[in-house]
Amino acid sequence: MNMKEFSSLVGLSSYTLRYYEKIGLLKNVQRNSSGHRVYTSKDLRWIEFVKRLKDTAMPLEEIQEYARLREAGSSSVLQRQALLEKHKRNLIDHITQQQSHLADLEDKIDLYKKGKVR
Repeated sequence: MNMKEFSSLVGLSSYTLRYYEKIGLLKNVQRNSSGHRVYTSKDLRWIEFVKRLKDTAMPLEEIQEYARLREAGSSSVLQRQALLEKHKRNLIDHITQQQSHLADLEDKIDLYKKGKVR
């Protein structure tokens, strides 16, 4: 699929896709005889994973490190696993903190509902 179709499908601008290519997150994008990018289902699966990592607040530098390790092949499997496990722990901590904030907010809202705050 071409850049416009791919951009629409993954919900990223063409600018972002070109940037990801520039910084090494999106590698080996095929090109047609006119030099236009042609994206594959493999590119789609990879970008969906990158977006998921971004949505869970993994820093771009760590996503780039994961991409670099991925490019290295099977010799980096344990390193990739460790990177994802570290991110999982960070995500769990973040979720726990957000749940605490939510509980505090709900308590405050309940005070307003009960008319105990002026």
